[in-house]
Amino acid sequence: MARVASRVEFEADNGQVVKYVRHTNGGGLVSPQARVDGDAWVAPTAYVEAGALVGARARVGSGSWLDEGVVVGADALIGNNVRLGPSTRVGNRAQVGANARVGRAVVIDQGARVDSDEVVADGASVAGGTRRGGTSA
Repeated sequence: MARVASRVEFEADNGQVVKYVRHTNGGGLVSPQARVDGDAWVAPTAYVEAGALVGARARVGSGSWLDEGVVVGADALIGNNVRLGPSTRVGNRAQVGANARVGRAVVIDQGARVDSDEVVADGASVAGGTRRGGTSA
């Protein structure tokens, strides 16, 4: 597991205090209840929520948000400003392009690609070796 450089606290809209730690490889904000491999890179303005797991050598771009229970496999690439909904799974070497919105409990198989600006509906699957482009819901 990665070492952390500092702790950050925010007050959520509901008044609850939310705590994060900065990941040493990139400086992204990571919940203490998340696991991010030390070889992964999380951009300074990215968030990794509780219960999420980010694998070895994965990259999470600026402004991206990995919701609770998201799993990102080894060598996966999450672009800038991506939203991954709760319990979504991104396979090893998969790619999610910038500004994509991925719903709850989506499965993006190993090696699959979701294009930039794509919207993927809750519960959808993107098969390995395929590319999903154009907006669909």
